[in-house]
Amino acid sequence: MSDDNKSSVSQASSYHEMGEYWDEHDLGEIWDQTEPVEMEIALSSDRRYYPVELTLARRLSEIAKERGVATETLVNLWLQEKLATAV
Repeated sequence: MSDDNKSSVSQASSYHEMGEYWDEHDLGEIWDQTEPVEMEIALSSDRRYYPVELTLARRLSEIAKERGVATETLVNLWLQEKLATAV
């Protein structure tokens, strides 16, 4: 983070310093210095969610943890493998 990108509130010159500032301060302390902003957020996703039986979900989590990957990663890999062999 360069000086021209310094945080306007904390005057931090690094993300570490910014983190330290917010560990010790509260937004309520400077609320009167803030101003409203308007923004648009596009909430689209390329993800789809499917219900999984609780015991299967727990087992998936266990296996993913053993392999050191996120459960979502394991599910996607296994589904890709299964779909690759599907007729």
